[in-house]
Amino acid sequence: MPLKTSALASEQHRHYQSHSFEQYAAGLFMADGWEVFQPYLDHGRKTDLLISDGNVFYRVQIKSLETTDESVIVRNQWKNSNTKIDYVIYFSQKGNWGYIVKPFSRNQTRLNSAGGIRFHKHQKHFSQAFAKI
Repeated sequence: MPLKTSALASEQHRHYQSHSFEQYAAGLFMADGWEVFQPYLDHGRKTDLLISDGNVFYRVQIKSLETTDESVIVRNQWKNSNTKIDYVIYFSQKGNWGYIVKPFSRNQTRLNSAGGIRFHKHQKHFSQAFAKI
């Protein structure tokens, strides 16, 4: 069995984890029949994934949270961006849940009161939640 022989610095590890949730979300969307596009660089544009049903495109921002607390305060990180985000998807790194929300205009809000749809980290649950938003 292959063994890792070096450890990642904590900043590097956070970056890797963030990208792993973007890839996970891309897989959930593809399994649900969406076309998924990923920008080479999204610095300042706040677009992690671009999804399409073949006719319409949606910009999606992916966030991962180091908590199991669904009432965690989440910040509006797209407020000062000229890019229109259609959906923000939050994944708990430690729990088996996530939320799909439309971008909110407040500076911050509790995740479970942001008007989103909660889902379990499972294809069926994610697809059902995304269809409701």
